[in-house]
Amino acid sequence: MRTSNAPRRQALPLRLLSTSLATLFVLAGCGGGGGSPGATVSATPPASQQPPATTPPATGQQSVYDTNPSLLGDAFSNYWNLCAKPRTGVDANGKPYPDRQGSLLDELKFLRAWTHQNYLWYNEVPNTYRMADFSNPIDYFDVLKTTALTPSGKPKDQFHFTYPTEEWDAMQNEGVDLGYGLTFSRVGSGVPRTWIVTAVEPGSPADAAGVRRNDMLMRVDGVDFVSAGDNASVDIINAGLFPSSAGTQHRFSFQRSGAQFEVTMTGAEVRVDPVKNVKVIDTASGKVGYLSFETHNAVSEKELVDAFTTFKQEGIADLVLDLRYNGGGLLYVASELAYMVAGPAATAGKVFDRLQYNDKIGSDSPIMFRSTAYGFSAPNPVAAGTALPYLGLKRVTILATSGTCSASEAVINGLRGADIEVIQIGGTTCGKPYGFTPVPNCGTTYFSVEFKGVNNKGFGDYADGFAPTCQASDDLTRAVGDPAEGLLATALAYRTSNACPAPQGQSSARQLPTQLVRPLVKEIAIDRRSR
Repeated sequence: MRTSNAPRRQALPLRLLSTSLATLFVLAGCGGGGGSPGATVSATPPASQQPPATTPPATGQQSVYDTNPSLLGDAFSNYWNLCAKPRTGVDANGKPYPDRQGSLLDELKFLRAWTHQNYLWYNEVPNTYRMADFSNPIDYFDVLKTTALTPSGKPKDQFHFTYPTEEWDAMQNEGVDLGYGLTFSRVGSGVPRTWIVTAVEPGSPADAAGVRRNDMLMRVDGVDFVSAGDNASVDIINAGLFPSSAGTQHRFSFQRSGAQFEVTMTGAEVRVDPVKNVKVIDTASGKVGYLSFETHNAVSEKELVDAFTTFKQEGIADLVLDLRYNGGGLLYVASELAYMVAGPAATAGKVFDRLQYNDKIGSDSPIMFRSTAYGFSAPNPVAAGTALPYLGLKRVTILATSGTCSASEAVINGLRGADIEVIQIGGTTCGKPYGFTPVPNCGTTYFSVEFKGVNNKGFGDYADGFAPTCQASDDLTRAVGDPAEGLLATALAYRTSNACPAPQGQSSARQLPTQLVRPLVKEIAIDRRSR
């Protein structure tokens, strides 16, 4: 079995953080504090809307490493696993923790040295911050990134975050997510808040409580979720939405068809199924395969192999790949997926995603279209080296929204680089041609952009996302996989006419989400290299 600690592309879904952590707003969802990917419920703007802090705090003394990090050299390994509070015992795989007694300064030096050597934009990291002014490594890591803005005014680096290592490993290797089994779309970022349920994991606490797609969140433990802005209320909301341990009960009010109802849900370790709705749709012009795919993690490798085996046996003529909620993950899984779509004739000898590092790392690293399974460690693994099934399609239809990100975008870009026609239905993707290798240290796993990915033709400039062939809304009034649901119906219509159908104007259909919000990632952000 292979463990996964490779390059990945991932843009994690947002989660809520307490108002005291508002400045640590990032991209994914997890418990435990700063830098975690997640959406922020607070009375202050998220960090992405605040001017970058470029002046140092008013206290403390700058060290030579603050002003000249090159003195640390590339020997970050000298500080790796030197921890202020070393863990004892063994990890989930039964291996002793590598932690050794160290200090907070050792942890900060590790982050500064690693960033200066590996961060894609290492020469744009401000050297005005003082290690002496930071009381924990996560706060320090949060400022170790470029403060540059894109031409449109967005932060150049929107993909800088952390995860508690234990949670990250559970999500990636076992597909386990501590929460209720809910995914939301968030319309806007301020008050009033509009969070709509987009997905409910089968068998989860939310499923058992009767929560359904298109329900709108109204109250959490008696607090007005839509309008609350004070710190005490926000703390209650966050505690309810993101339980810190299994077995904790919280009350929620939702609105459905204009009427409110209340449920009680108990936090649990929910096993998330990354591949859902595998089906064959019979049409007048042949069989169309369909599957919804939500995260490129270790668990998904076997499920994708099984899905494509079914499609090959059924002799499908076309494929609709639903990536509307897929925030990314392992690039090796993305490479395998693209190969299973295109087959050997179109991909032989071609690069799926070439990773371009900073000038210190030097040489590029190509990820080819993988024709055999990597063999990720997972509860139901595929044996390493197993030949992958393939369809040999010349075109594929992909359903996408702003929640389609990172490794999912690499699938689109990689297929186009191999001259496979990609028909994109829905909305513009998130725009993340960047990736990283998760770096664990002292109980926290750090995600810092290390590379940019380009396809076989050298293209990788899609920081503004891929625009759709046909624009359509995520129809939350119907189940994902229902042929009448907005995105899938548009895809099937385009297949028949080769033209975008006229908008149906359904008032009940929600607009495309501006942000996907998951309490914990399924993406998440990761091995072989991850995006």
